[in-house]
Amino acid sequence: MGGARTKRMPRAVREQQMLDAAVRIFGQRGYMAASMDEIAELAGVSKPLVYLYLNSKEDLFTACIRRESTALTQAVRAGVRPDRPADRQLWDGLLAFFAHTAEHPDAWSVLHLQARTHGEPFASEVAAMRTEIVAFVTRLVAVAAREAHRDPDLAEGEVAGLAEALVGAAESLAAWANTTPGVTARQAAGTLMNFAWSGLGNLMRGNRWTPPAEET
Repeated sequence: MGGARTKRMPRAVREQQMLDAAVRIFGQRGYMAASMDEIAELAGVSKPLVYLYLNSKEDLFTACIRRESTALTQAVRAGVRPDRPADRQLWDGLLAFFAHTAEHPDAWSVLHLQARTHGEPFASEVAAMRTEIVAFVTRLVAVAAREAHRDPDLAEGEVAGLAEALVGAAESLAAWANTTPGVTARQAAGTLMNFAWSGLGNLMRGNRWTPPAEET
């Protein structure tokens, strides 16, 4: 039994172990189909201990959303160096996003599919994450657009719209990349970078933006 394997360890460590198991089960089976018995078994603990630590299935799912939202936003922010040119900042941000979602497909399923399709309070949690990412991308787009067009008065509404479009495209592309064999994070980032940076017209004419050489 799961409870028989329970060993004494700090509560914070045990809780993360439970969240790891929950993200995997929720991501692969979905919120409704996932059971607390499965989660407890995978975590190597008893079901009563899961309830003791995280109260309910709803609270457990909310905790998973919050943890994975924080991890994703931190990964994107950490991937961008403000001392680099505007196109490189945008590329680095996209690459960080696609790398993280590729490395954590169950977490991305929880955020992109499960949290959004089961109503409140889950939808609000993931919406807060998205708002933070859009705000960050808005700043990147503003820098990139103004540097490219030499226009310090570029309309804020236009920049915000571009950021929303870029984030929406990244979300859809990540979902596709994670379910399409052979598509790497770098390829997905390159596809979106070409679309966003070069523009569809330039892309159709063969004027492609080339990603930097891989760093060692």
